[in-house]
Amino acid sequence: MTIGLAILATFVAGFALIAKRLSSTILTAPIIFIGLGIALSTSGLLPPEKIEGGLHLVAEAALILLLFLDAAQVDLGALRRDHVWSSRMLAVGLPLTIVIGTLAAWPFLPGWPLCALALVASILAPTDAALGQAVVSNDQVPVNSRRTLIVESGLNDGLALPAVLLFASLAAQEIDRENIDWLLLGAKQLGLGPLVGAAAGYVGGAALIWAQRHDLTSEAFEGIGAVALAASAYFVAVQIGGNGFIAAFVAGLFFGNVLKGRCKFVYEFTESEGQILTWGAFFLLGAVLVPEALKHLTPEVLGLILVSLFVVRPTAIWLSLLGTRASVTTRLFFGWFGPRGLATALFALLVVKDIGPELAEPVLHIAVNAVWISALLHGLTAAFGAKMYAARIASIGDCAELEAVERSAKLLPGSTLSKNSHGRQG
Repeated sequence: MTIGLAILATFVAGFALIAKRLSSTILTAPIIFIGLGIALSTSGLLPPEKIEGGLHLVAEAALILLLFLDAAQVDLGALRRDHVWSSRMLAVGLPLTIVIGTLAAWPFLPGWPLCALALVASILAPTDAALGQAVVSNDQVPVNSRRTLIVESGLNDGLALPAVLLFASLAAQEIDRENIDWLLLGAKQLGLGPLVGAAAGYVGGAALIWAQRHDLTSEAFEGIGAVALAASAYFVAVQIGGNGFIAAFVAGLFFGNVLKGRCKFVYEFTESEGQILTWGAFFLLGAVLVPEALKHLTPEVLGLILVSLFVVRPTAIWLSLLGTRASVTTRLFFGWFGPRGLATALFALLVVKDIGPELAEPVLHIAVNAVWISALLHGLTAAFGAKMYAARIASIGDCAELEAVERSAKLLPGSTLSKNSHGRQG
């Protein structure tokens, strides 16, 4: 095992030296670290049973920070006012993805309860822009389009989480009707979590503003405080019976919008230390879960995943953007570039312990297989697809995509995109 850990550490050091160059190629970080995990696991250098405990710890920590940091970077006022595409994809596209996904899963999972089908659809709904890094980092792609995908992927995991928890509670009740009122438990988690998160985020943001005004802190310490705030919201919510992950997400929303662009450290952490956690999570997925999931990749499971990628999301996104100025090309582009990433795998890990063994393993195998298949397909098509999309938009002269008007309202005030141009979508 020591040799395996040495190889892993050396590989991470080497990867960091060329990570920027690789981000614009088909070799994305998720593909590479999932592959490394599979290689070290199947070779016996890092036996899955010896690192499985680390998976759950890293997975929960990654999900808490992922939800908090993504939410903290979004200006809700600008989202409502200036970003019709993002709002439509979240408010209309996400629910449609779950509904259509539930119907699409029925032929592939015969005999499953409706709530279990909806659970699978909800787990497969969130997207991860990191798996399509070559798209969101390509300056040739119009800034509006890149920002739309980033904002959507940043918020849809937190917005999908209540649906995941609700359908998990219903599935658990379907299996165990005797001892636990799963609906009451689910309602308690969905109700108390947001309350704790709102209080923690608002108070934490206001306290940080006060400390900044009195010169009591600095950026180096502010980053530590933000991470601790996310953990605090999680643990307080869990202690009183709420859902800690929803609390972390809501805390991020309130924290970021109270500070209004004063949390530069959040973006810096996301792009530096946060990457280590993300790489580690993908590595552990490859080492612990993917080898077993591959054994259960039946034609039915593969068909469900491909339909989710090629039909369910594209259809939902297409319908959600009806009535806007998004061109046919843009609708197709947004529909395809919705990679399934960490949130999909982490949500499955989150609920499998509650829904009974007859559903737990199949749900987890579907989610894990969806992540590596999506990482592969979207990684392979990201660079080429971004180039083709940019060329197509330029050739048709689509004003909605090419407009980039400087605005005072910044949706992502600390990001690279917000430092460029900002335009109104409609």
